[in-house]
Amino acid sequence: MARRQLRSVNIWPGFVDALTSLVLAFIFVLLIFVVAQFTLSEVLTGRDEALKRLNRQVAELAEMLNLERKANADLRISVAQLSAELQSSTLKRDTLASRLSELSTERDKLSEQLASANSRAESATQDADKAKDERDAALQAIENDKAELDKDKKLSAEALQQVELLNRQIAALRDQLAAIEAALEASEAANKQKDVQIADLGTRLNAALASKVEELARYRSEFFGRLREILGNRQDIRIVGDRFVFQSEVLFPTASAELNPQGEETLRRLAATLKEIVPSIPPQINWILEVDGYTDKRPITTARYPSNWELSTARAAAVVKFLAANGIAPEHLSAAGFGEFQPIDPAETEAAYAKNRRIEFKLTQR
Repeated sequence: MARRQLRSVNIWPGFVDALTSLVLAFIFVLLIFVVAQFTLSEVLTGRDEALKRLNRQVAELAEMLNLERKANADLRISVAQLSAELQSSTLKRDTLASRLSELSTERDKLSEQLASANSRAESATQDADKAKDERDAALQAIENDKAELDKDKKLSAEALQQVELLNRQIAALRDQLAAIEAALEASEAANKQKDVQIADLGTRLNAALASKVEELARYRSEFFGRLREILGNRQDIRIVGDRFVFQSEVLFPTASAELNPQGEETLRRLAATLKEIVPSIPPQINWILEVDGYTDKRPITTARYPSNWELSTARAAAVVKFLAANGIAPEHLSAAGFGEFQPIDPAETEAAYAKNRRIEFKLTQR
């Protein structure tokens, strides 16, 4: 008996030490979990801020691109106007040059006439009276020709001055055109660079959005997995794509939107599962549980439900109200009715009708 008492006394300190070690290990694991959760929250917060900065940069670059495009349009209009003015000035210069050529020809003719008159005056000295009359007439003609020639010279000088002025204007217009073309090339190069920056920002934005979608898909997969464990492998409850599908008979009696006891119990389990998942979803993910109601193609006409639209909508609304009453925040719930217009199976059999009468749940983002 004394040996037994001694043995139990010797075992107790070891048991206490083992229990203490187990508690310390549990506290250490808990601390690691808390630090990991804190680090994950910090990373997600930084990612959201970077996404907001990228959105602002995209908006600013789009605004700058619009301003550059407007400036390019104004420059092109100015180029068109300057080109029209250049064409008009060139045409005017060509007209004046043609007029100057004509005046030069007339001046040469008058010089020939003057030389001819002088020759006639020298050969007509024998007949003085006749020569005098002819000479006076020739002199008068010469005076007239000289007046015309002086007038033509004056016109020619003015024409030359206008031609020189037009040449200077044309040179200035060409300089302006060269400067505008250089500005256009620089603007187009800047626009190309901005397009590249916008494309890069768009890629980064798409990557960030894809990351958000993947993160929500992970929580949706976890939610569906837990719900499948709770509900079991029932034939009337199945997963189709990204949706959890209940046949209407699981939740509602025929032609009714009042939940049956089995449906209420099923929805309580669903609400409890969702409440377990919600705390792990980051607050920056604006998630929503969509509840969609569907019927088969056979029409219904009652005082309460004039058509399948009303019946499917009332069933979806009843599910949403029940979930809200069981602790799911209403801002994370939505209800919609689609009647018979989106069947899963288009066949006209009882099995197809049963598949099409359904309530679908989808965990998505707003």
